[in-house]
Amino acid sequence: MKSTPAQVKDIMGIDLDDAKVAPYIKTANIFLTKAFQNVTVADDLWEEIETWLAAHYIALVRERISVKEEAGSAKIEYPNVFGANLSATPYGQTAMMMDTTGTLQELSQERKRAKLNVVKTIH
Repeated sequence: MKSTPAQVKDIMGIDLDDAKVAPYIKTANIFLTKAFQNVTVADDLWEEIETWLAAHYIALVRERISVKEEAGSAKIEYPNVFGANLSATPYGQTAMMMDTTGTLQELSQERKRAKLNVVKTIH
């Protein structure tokens, strides 16, 4: 792993224990190791992508991004405007943007499915 909990917490502006951030960095590292197995990525770029990807995972699970918060009646609204996969958070979008190989963009695209219905006409 190249990223540190401090780097992830810094870009997210959160204050979690390092022990709570470390599993997300590990997950990001495992994912990137598999995703980048056939391409070369410079260490400094890998570290940045890993950091943003860990933040993406945290944003999906622990620290969701809110668009509106109220104190009276405790109301929180979450956006539903980003998209699926890595496009689901600004952190995932940044990780994709930083990936000069295009691997993350390709992996994040929704798979297109075709359905074929065969209809037999009886005359």
